[in-house]
Amino acid sequence: MSLVLQQERPAASLLRNKVYVRVYSAYAAATFGDWFDVLAIQVLVGYRWQVSPLMLALIPVAVALPGILLGSAAGVAADKLNKLKLMRICDLTTAVLTLLVLLAPNMAWLLPIIALRAAVSTMNVPAQQALTRRLVREDQLLQATSLNGIVNQGSKLAGPLLGGLALSFLSPQWCILLCAFFRIGSYGLLFTVRNAEAAQAHTGMNEDDPTAQKQTLKAMWKEGWSFIFRSRLLLFTMLFGLAGSMAIQLVDFQFTSLFRMIAPDQEAMLGWMVAAAGAGAVLIITILSKRNSPGGYGWKLGGGYMLIGSSIGGLGLLPVGSSILPVLALGFVLGLGNGMFMVTFHYCLQKETPPHMTGRVFGIQSTVLGFVMIAAPLLGGGMVQMAGPARIFFILGLVIAAIGVVGVLFRGFFWPKPKA
Repeated sequence: MSLVLQQERPAASLLRNKVYVRVYSAYAAATFGDWFDVLAIQVLVGYRWQVSPLMLALIPVAVALPGILLGSAAGVAADKLNKLKLMRICDLTTAVLTLLVLLAPNMAWLLPIIALRAAVSTMNVPAQQALTRRLVREDQLLQATSLNGIVNQGSKLAGPLLGGLALSFLSPQWCILLCAFFRIGSYGLLFTVRNAEAAQAHTGMNEDDPTAQKQTLKAMWKEGWSFIFRSRLLLFTMLFGLAGSMAIQLVDFQFTSLFRMIAPDQEAMLGWMVAAAGAGAVLIITILSKRNSPGGYGWKLGGGYMLIGSSIGGLGLLPVGSSILPVLALGFVLGLGNGMFMVTFHYCLQKETPPHMTGRVFGIQSTVLGFVMIAAPLLGGGMVQMAGPARIFFILGLVIAAIGVVGVLFRGFFWPKPKA
């Protein structure tokens, strides 16, 4: 009887979960600050230091390498250890390392600090996803995923806008400093959460799977990989996401190279494009959050890649000296596709994964994505340096859109509907 009553409670009651709201607010503060940091580092390295496309590609490599080495272990740790403590440690340590970024005089110092900071942050995403999975009911998963997505994409709207404004009057170092302040604020919010166990009991879920406490880290790691290979839907979802990510990561850190060509004297234009993408993502995520489930994995995942590919290809066609209007339009389409894909992708992983294995699955996904971010940015940097950013953006935009078309056409095979 209690289970029936629990399922009939409205999804809006998610925001009445005080523990979830504080954890969500901390995540929002950290993510918002990160977008000040990312844009400032790109402007500092691309416009002020005038590094080559190949050197730009080393930044995502430095970020991804710790994920490859630690991603799966981080997922196991998120399932086995106290998730709140992990998130607190990540916030506090990230804030300290961000302050060290301010002291970096060149790429030789910047890259190791970024890599160390990424190693610490590797623990944060699996812990946050696993904690969210335990703090919310089954019928609230999509709403929780959408709220996380709104924060992630909404920060792309407010972060670059305010960051671009700050860059108009201040140096990029001030934006990096703001990132550290937001991380400290996130730590403070998480420090106020002292009774997460009671909130999880409210959802009817235990903090940890009892069998997990008896398993070794190695056994839990193997169990996570085994579960993914046994689940056809999860396996195809991760492979499809991997295929698109490989193409996207080829150009993801080359937007600075492209905009240096399109608008060499307008540092803020890149921020406006990212802000438009954030607006598009927030819009589509808000629409998806109104539903109890996204439905049609193939349409949403494939359609997202089609929108992303068309916008990236369109950016490659822009001539030198283009006005801000086409940049904003293409950025908005990019955001629509990114928001549609990311919400559906993360909802699928959470929905199809048992609560006690959520951390491991997201840790494995982080590890796989880390491998992509090692090879793809370096290859993309070399391609841009040889052929120019415009041509590479156009070609890879077509490739990403083609991957999306494949997902839509073969959606019944990749994501079959469950039998009645």
